[in-house]
Amino acid sequence: MEPTPEQSPHHAYPDHWEADVVLRDGGTARIRPITTDDAERLVSFYEQVSDESKYYRFFAPYPRLSAKDVHRFTHHDYVDRVGLAVTIGGEFIATVRFDRIDEQGRPASAPADEAEVAFLVQDAHQGRGVASALLEHIAAVARERGIVRFAAEVLPANNKMIKVFRDAGYTQQRSFEDGSVHLTLDLEPTAASLAVQRGREQRAEARSVQRLLAPGSVVVVGTGRAPGGVGRTVLRNLLGSGFTGRAYAVNRSFAAEQATVEGVPAHRSVGEIGEQVDLAIVAVPAERVPEAVADCGEHGVQGLVVLSAGYAERGAEGRERQRELVRQARSYGMRIIGPNAFGIINTSDAVRLNASLAPESPAPGRIGLFTQSGAIGIALLSGLHRRGAGLSTFISAGNRADVSGNDFLQYWFEDQDTDVALLYLESLGNPRKFTRLARRTAAVKPVVVVKGARHSGSTPPGHAVPVSRIPDATVSALMRQAGVIRVDTVTEMVDAGLLLADQPLPAGPRVAILGNSESLGLLTYDACLAEGLRPRPPRDLTTAAGPQDFRDALAEALSDQTCDAVIVTAIPWVGENGEAETGEGEVLAAALREAAATGPAKPVAVVHVEIGGLAEALAAAASTATPAGGSGTGEPAQAPYATGAPATVGAGERGPGGEPPAGAPRPDASRAGTAAREGNGRDGAAGRGGSGTAERGEGPDEALGPQPRTWRIPAYPAAERAVRALSEAVKYAQWRRQAAVPGKIPEFLDETIDEPGAATLIEELLGTSPDPKGRPLTHDEAAELLGRYGIAVRPALPALDPQAAVAAAERLGYPVALKTTAPHLRHRADLGGVRLDLANESALGRAYGELTELLGTPAELRPVVQAMAPRGVDTVVRASIDAAAGAVLSFGLAGAPSELLGDVAHRLVPATDRDAAELIRSIRAAPVLFGWRGSAPADTAALEELLLRVSRLVDDHPEVVSVALEPVVVATQGLTVLGASVRLAPPPARTDLGPRRLPNY
Repeated sequence: MEPTPEQSPHHAYPDHWEADVVLRDGGTARIRPITTDDAERLVSFYEQVSDESKYYRFFAPYPRLSAKDVHRFTHHDYVDRVGLAVTIGGEFIATVRFDRIDEQGRPASAPADEAEVAFLVQDAHQGRGVASALLEHIAAVARERGIVRFAAEVLPANNKMIKVFRDAGYTQQRSFEDGSVHLTLDLEPTAASLAVQRGREQRAEARSVQRLLAPGSVVVVGTGRAPGGVGRTVLRNLLGSGFTGRAYAVNRSFAAEQATVEGVPAHRSVGEIGEQVDLAIVAVPAERVPEAVADCGEHGVQGLVVLSAGYAERGAEGRERQRELVRQARSYGMRIIGPNAFGIINTSDAVRLNASLAPESPAPGRIGLFTQSGAIGIALLSGLHRRGAGLSTFISAGNRADVSGNDFLQYWFEDQDTDVALLYLESLGNPRKFTRLARRTAAVKPVVVVKGARHSGSTPPGHAVPVSRIPDATVSALMRQAGVIRVDTVTEMVDAGLLLADQPLPAGPRVAILGNSESLGLLTYDACLAEGLRPRPPRDLTTAAGPQDFRDALAEALSDQTCDAVIVTAIPWVGENGEAETGEGEVLAAALREAAATGPAKPVAVVHVEIGGLAEALAAAASTATPAGGSGTGEPAQAPYATGAPATVGAGERGPGGEPPAGAPRPDASRAGTAAREGNGRDGAAGRGGSGTAERGEGPDEALGPQPRTWRIPAYPAAERAVRALSEAVKYAQWRRQAAVPGKIPEFLDETIDEPGAATLIEELLGTSPDPKGRPLTHDEAAELLGRYGIAVRPALPALDPQAAVAAAERLGYPVALKTTAPHLRHRADLGGVRLDLANESALGRAYGELTELLGTPAELRPVVQAMAPRGVDTVVRASIDAAAGAVLSFGLAGAPSELLGDVAHRLVPATDRDAAELIRSIRAAPVLFGWRGSAPADTAALEELLLRVSRLVDDHPEVVSVALEPVVVATQGLTVLGASVRLAPPPARTDLGPRRLPNY
């Protein structure tokens, strides 16, 4: 909205305060500043507020607003007087305003830093989290305008408003004065307020997804009059899945007398249906979508799945059409999957929703699948079906203009029907948020990601996302840090997903291999070594081994305390006539399932070659045996890992990180049924690899005692695929164990860091009007700034002529190094730009002459002289801020390892002591630092401390947009920073801080 003439140009309309938010019940609303054009909206809003709410707002009966009131509440300077409104469908549902006051509570202007705040929420929308969202936004506005605290007067009976303030997480004080509660809130964000904000964000966004996936009624807008076409196909698939709710068909071209289509009521508009509809599947041409969205929004539809194409994938015009689609839908409080979507599926028995173009719903299962590509979605559904795997939910989001993978991570985090999350992503709309959500979700259930369009400039045209400059290798490293299992192909994603969904996590990398083929066992052994596992020598059962031999061998391997996982290899038996007998697959599968079900909880995978029926039988959900060691008391065994707080267990019942200790009985994974959409969750145990809950109700299993378990053992057609999936499970399990005890930032850093001094220096260096592109610091400036954080840079004195070089050497002391600092020769010892160990004036003069003769004039070379550092390993430490991903800390060895081979490790800032230790040890050339080939080990403790100091610098001061320390020579004791470059710039905008808001792409 544009400012009106009555508003000072100096205080122009702040459009950056506008935001779409998700409310507690999953609906959306828009928050924006109130303007002078809102007088009629304000009056209409106030007329719909109850007398009680008006009394709570004004402390007296106040039936209507006077003209003076309306003028006051719609005229703001956006500095000392600010008003925000929450709108749905363009109409107000809530307002908040603040007025700056002085110490006596009188109207004031800056530099007064306190403001009085007041809220009013329409009664019909109370309880939706509207006031909580408004408080976040008005507090952010106040901080922007230099206000540090809010004062509020609340009647004691107004418990809802008192609770809003109390639960916000801000530091506050309360007193009772003159019959009202006086509240003071400090607006500086705290750990508590940030936790509250993110907790509300998670619940709201999860609820918004749940409304899409579990509707009580669905309408297909664009159902064809004749068989065929997208709309008619989706309706048929919806009915074919056994949808438990009500279904409707809408097409404006239906004849007036047409009552049904495919057996469901047919209407010419959503408005004709005459009752609440939760979800609309839109399958009309793009030019007719706005009409359909308006019809849905005006009649209370809660969410949309837009299958229609013709949006951002078609260029600039389509991109603007897509933005307008999102704006229109959100104005009605609706969220969108799509456009250009393939659809959604929910296999829960309480819903049975197939609102997609997939002709058949997958079997119910424990895997949640999100994809940004319809074609990939089809391939994944087909592949999972062939492997006998079921899904809890499936989402193909198309251009994902609104609902994205981040929203589904929020949903799956607490979804009790999903044990593993699989995501095929072609773009990351909010990488910082994705990393945060993925880390939290991965702490309770595996997250497996395939990233398509990995190379710069190849983002699909339908995906308008922030541009990230960091390479894909860095993205992969940051995902690993967050616990995400990053794989390269959709086949690998399915392979890993099957193992994680149906098998417990391994306690370590030790692998037992057994089977009836020596050759296949050796291939498996080699694959294990290549993936960093620790295989035992394969056990050859010989080709004469039968199913019972496999059962006994597997049971023995599972009971062996020296192995953490088992890979079974199998080839067809050869009969007496020399022909392969391939029909024993079901018998072998039964034997393996029996051994796995009754043995200790360790993952089992099968590699087979052309054994008919084996993979299908292993994947079948067949009952086997009651839990090993069952007492008959009805207590279910504990799940391998669970969401939320773990259920109470006795001492010694669980291993590190929540996994069962080696040798423990396998946990009960029976599924007695699917929880109702609004119920307390599924019964009993969380299931293998699953997401349990501490809030278990008494389900059928608990009433009946130990129940038969169902095991699915993943089967693979190649040893390499099975081993790669197991390797990912091993690495993930290790991450889980480490994440259970998070790293720390050592306190001793605080004693040697001058954060205020660095801030003052940065402010001076940037100046009052900094260049948005920033500025590089000189050597001396960089050394001074780094020194404030305890990072000493070895002095380098300029040597513009031989005499200056000699003078510098005498000042520093021999031996010295002579090196060029010209950009094209910097750090290029291979080009002769660095001369070391110059012991005297003669050697220095000779080196100076050679440099200038071979490489150029002193003015071109910019030579400097440095005192020699103790011998050690040359390394590189860097930190940079990416606008999309955030601050990244990097480490590698100097020269060819990092520059030619890309052997560089990365971690997100702020880094902990564990991150620093892992950073050093995760590069391939790490042995060089730890005494490789008999050399003396480097001082890695000093190196870790340096990494932590650099991390603190860029985390404390976002104006430090890049730091490069090269080389850092790490000796056996201590280290020396020989070169440093620092760049300052105005800090980039943070997308992961501030009040909750939906992204606008």
